[in-house]
Amino acid sequence: VLVGSDFVLRRTAYGRKVFALGGSVEASRRAGINVTAVRVSVFAIAGLFASVGGLFWASKIAAANQSAGSGDLLMNVIAAAVIGGTSLFGGRGRTWNALLGVLVITSIQYGLALQGIATPIQYMITGGVLLATVVIDSVTRKTQKSAGRA
Repeated sequence: VLVGSDFVLRRTAYGRKVFALGGSVEASRRAGINVTAVRVSVFAIAGLFASVGGLFWASKIAAANQSAGSGDLLMNVIAAAVIGGTSLFGGRGRTWNALLGVLVITSIQYGLALQGIATPIQYMITGGVLLATVVIDSVTRKTQKSAGRA
């Protein structure tokens, strides 16, 4: 899945449309991209990946209930993507870097658990890492924009 999605995003016209749409909706519309069709297809693919992930998660915990995805799962997913270099402001990111972000956030979680640090402190540390990453991304975008490279 990782290799296939990386190929689609980097080597096809569809992938370029997705990144263009993430960069600027109005610029994409003016470039002739069907914004509605690309958005619907991206959400459909995201839903497909989410359902496959839900099946894997249900098989891991051997149950399917409403509280299966509770806790810090959502924060860890967002933190892994952002730490991997995916911009919350759109238009930037790579599939392999997202994998690197998953490895980093998982290492942080397991390292803190091995040290015996309490769960609320783990949440704070993960949130702090996520906050630092978002601030760095925002400052980087702002300096690139002021230098005319954005």
